[in-house]
Amino acid sequence: MPAETAPPMTAPLLEVRDLCVSFPSRGRMIPIVEHVSFTLGERDILGLVGESGSGKSVTAMALMGLIDSPGVQITGSALFRGQELVGLPQKQLRRLRGREIAMIFQDPMTAFTPVYTIGWQIDEQIRAHERLSRKQARARTVELLAEMGVPDPARTADRYPHQLSGGLRQRAMIAMALSCNPSLLIADEPTTALDVTVQAQILDLIRSLRSTYGSSVLLITHDMGVVAETCDTTLVLYSGRVAETGPTDALFAHPGHPYTAALLASIPPLDGPRPHRLPAIAGAPPAPLERPAGCAFAPRCSYVHDSCLPAPPPPLVPTDNTKYPSGAPVLQPGQFAACVLPAEGTPLPPRLINTDLSSGEPHQ
Repeated sequence: MPAETAPPMTAPLLEVRDLCVSFPSRGRMIPIVEHVSFTLGERDILGLVGESGSGKSVTAMALMGLIDSPGVQITGSALFRGQELVGLPQKQLRRLRGREIAMIFQDPMTAFTPVYTIGWQIDEQIRAHERLSRKQARARTVELLAEMGVPDPARTADRYPHQLSGGLRQRAMIAMALSCNPSLLIADEPTTALDVTVQAQILDLIRSLRSTYGSSVLLITHDMGVVAETCDTTLVLYSGRVAETGPTDALFAHPGHPYTAALLASIPPLDGPRPHRLPAIAGAPPAPLERPAGCAFAPRCSYVHDSCLPAPPPPLVPTDNTKYPSGAPVLQPGQFAACVLPAEGTPLPPRLINTDLSSGEPHQ
């Protein structure tokens, strides 16, 4: 019998390697995003999570080619279906934006132009990429708004952004992003400033995109609860650098970086006794000009010790073979952490233990 051959490997939809974004300030280049790497497969949802100022939106804007600040430097590689996005001329980027890569911006009130109706703006997006008449584009707009759950879509299409609620504006923004059936959707804080009921509806809508439209989603958020409900893979950013990445289930069950563990500990428990006060991470992320020489999280970390201080930890080192004294692996397959603790076999609190990492004893 002939030997069985392995199925061919499917290339990722988006492959980002060593992405760096630096802005000029005070006569020098200041790195805002440093050496960010990740892959996003077809029909996958990847969560990009971290506190405000961690570089999430800058990463997304760099991928879209929307950073036009004078003197900005963007290096590294971002392959979208084999095509390099970094350094791609704007004319070619405009062909991709909207048709192949679309973005839901953080604030739909400011993303929409206030002097044009919602329908007119979605119509223009469609006609920019599809050979449709205005009548055909309007019919497609109304159809999309209906699919997004917008009541009375024909009437809503003739309204201006300020005439819609936050939830309806967000649905209209998603409809605009999906108007040309993009392969990649970048959603930047799509549930910000929405009440919990509307948040749940928007997240259900995003989850359905892969089955309905076959889209992959890069979901940017600071909410670990949103990540747990929505994402297949999670990438944790801190101060412009990758702190940890891996399958969402594995990362939540066994965080390998103290920052990830601290973010998880701040989520209210679904069962058991309610804590009197949720733990918080002391301090704030360092400004780009004030990053320490070693690990950027060291000033806020309760596990900090001498190994953390001389230089930043090697980025994304797998330690699948390292085990705790109990014999359990420190990190799961596909999980990587930019931290010396997993390699040293130091266990972090599991997901369900609300331990205040900001006030614990230093690691010895």
